[in-house]
Amino acid sequence: MGRAAKWAWDEENGKVVETAKIDNKTIFPLELCTMPGFAGSSAYFLRYMDPHNNQALVAKEADEYWQNVDLYIGGTEHATGHLIYSRFWNKFLFDYGFAVKDEPFEKLINQGMIQGRSNFVYRVKGTNKYVSHGLKDEYETTEIHVDVNIVENDILDIEKWRMWSPEYKDAELILENGKYVCGWAVEKMSKSYYNVVNPDDMVKKYGADTLRMYEMFLGPLEQAKPWDTKGIDGVHRFLRKFWRLFHDEKNILNVSDDKANDKELKSLHKTIKKIQQDIEAFSFNTAVSAFMICVNELGDLKCSKREILEPLTVLLSSFAPHICEELWQLLGHTTSVTKAQFPQLNEQFLVEDTFEYPVSFNGKMRFKKALPLSLTPAEVEKEVLEDENAARWLEGKTPKKIIVVAGKIVNIVV
Repeated sequence: MGRAAKWAWDEENGKVVETAKIDNKTIFPLELCTMPGFAGSSAYFLRYMDPHNNQALVAKEADEYWQNVDLYIGGTEHATGHLIYSRFWNKFLFDYGFAVKDEPFEKLINQGMIQGRSNFVYRVKGTNKYVSHGLKDEYETTEIHVDVNIVENDILDIEKWRMWSPEYKDAELILENGKYVCGWAVEKMSKSYYNVVNPDDMVKKYGADTLRMYEMFLGPLEQAKPWDTKGIDGVHRFLRKFWRLFHDEKNILNVSDDKANDKELKSLHKTIKKIQQDIEAFSFNTAVSAFMICVNELGDLKCSKREILEPLTVLLSSFAPHICEELWQLLGHTTSVTKAQFPQLNEQFLVEDTFEYPVSFNGKMRFKKALPLSLTPAEVEKEVLEDENAARWLEGKTPKKIIVVAGKIVNIVV
């Protein structure tokens, strides 16, 4: 480790040269001792606690304050590679009194791999003919991967396919209803399978927020899940609906300062509660679903009130930061939405004061009626019998029996 380097790296020409040519400007000595990099990359989290300390890796006071890493999120390959060395080095440093915690990481989450959705064409063996998926069983075929970027909804773009490879230029295609339908399978994303989706292309087409939220929406964080470009449209539509809550038909900002009603407040606070729980549980896919439900409800209510939309923007900002930052500025704020306080849950808006009773006749549900939960069974019975729908199903007959279970059902026996 102490001997002089015999070789050096020529940065300008990108090759190894003899030590004699070292000038420490463009040609530098090769580092033969790899231990500092190995140790540094394994114990960097300790240095983060005290980055400006010139006397030690980390001061004991700083290490005792911060202690170990609360949460580490990484892929399985990362966890079985890098983190195993981090654990080794941390235990070494702990044994020598340089680290205050025996274990470096309090909790580890391995995010699941996003798999690719491959597409195939089917070549008739011994020919230059390619048969569509629905007709392939009529022939003896060979399955061949095709670039997913020239396939949309499993329909092959024939012109792009012919240009993709010279061997397909003069190929004969046997089509279904004038289209070539490709086969598909879920596989690991790989260049050899031609199923790699370039994130830059997705951002260019849909925007970074859409890509970000769709990755969360694909499924539970720790499970492997298949990428399907068709599904990204739903998230994109959701963000457009969210934008329209703030704007009129001419895309002009239209947010009112009117007081929110009970239904609007219930939708907002139901979402606050759900998002708070899902973030703490790392259940991002169900959080995205909750946002979609909320935006649909507010759209049906034609809500454009600041009292609702402002906290909703803060709530969504961790998931779709770019659109929320823009809307936050349009709402008149001069600081970033990232500086805003997380919306406070008010449980009183979630208390149900009415119930939609399913009303059955001889055991078959015929209609529903919303009534206050404060009503007694006798009062519920009276309200139901006075409803015009009840008269329709009674057909002038007198009920033999009426069963009312408060807050659950009404069953009329005729």
